[in-house]
Amino acid sequence: MLQQVRERPGHAHHKKPSALRAFLESVAAIVVTLLVVALLGGVLVVLDPRPTSADTTVGGSYSVPSSGPGRYGSGTLGPWQNLIHRISPEDQIREVLAFDGILMFGDSIAVQDSAALERLLADRTGDSIAFHDWSGQPASAAVDALEEWSRNYGLPRRIVMAVGTNDIFDPPAFAAQVERALRIAGPDRTVYWVNVYADRTKQPAAVREADLANSAWINQQLQDAALRHPNLRIIDWSGFLTSRPNRPAQYLRDGVHTRPPMGGSARNELIADAIQSR
Repeated sequence: MLQQVRERPGHAHHKKPSALRAFLESVAAIVVTLLVVALLGGVLVVLDPRPTSADTTVGGSYSVPSSGPGRYGSGTLGPWQNLIHRISPEDQIREVLAFDGILMFGDSIAVQDSAALERLLADRTGDSIAFHDWSGQPASAAVDALEEWSRNYGLPRRIVMAVGTNDIFDPPAFAAQVERALRIAGPDRTVYWVNVYADRTKQPAAVREADLANSAWINQQLQDAALRHPNLRIIDWSGFLTSRPNRPAQYLRDGVHTRPPMGGSARNELIADAIQSR
């Protein structure tokens, strides 16, 4: 009995470290768990990275951003800077320049269709192409990008401008941007410019009428510029659409953006044909 009494303090003495050890082991387990979660989070970030400049960045749809009646009947251009875009990385741009490829600056139609155009050109002409396509951007923003790339990388012999649809909200501003693009490109480079067709089918009749009138206004400014600049080649997307037996609905899903696969293929074929016939 006395022996038992003497052992109890000793037993309690051994029990305290065991409790402390258990507590420390629990803390360590929690720390390890947190580290594992953090590491898994890092793995997920690597496997599913945030979009880079080469990715399609989701910030909106392929819609033409607009609001209000606007001065010219089509509305006013809304915020577009966070809309979806597709921009080639620097190494691709430099590779395209090294092999005398093509640079393209486009809007939401190009965002949708330019990957297929890249494959088409590789098969048809063997040309490589780098893109700066951004939904909603007007010609002024595309020409800003052209100027930046000219300064940072230089320019190839051929440039495709697939913008102008978002200029239906302010048609008089378009002509100056065409002149600016041609000044940046210089007279020894060929600038292919895809003209525009807009007739937003979900808009009221008065807006649709204004869309068509403003599209024609923009296209006329391109025609006028081509008379002054022999290195400007117009790709007549509008003429193609209006000359079809079933009219544009067969090729456009909303009166602006191409209906896959027929619309995108037709537009890309026009661009490839123009480049191939240089």
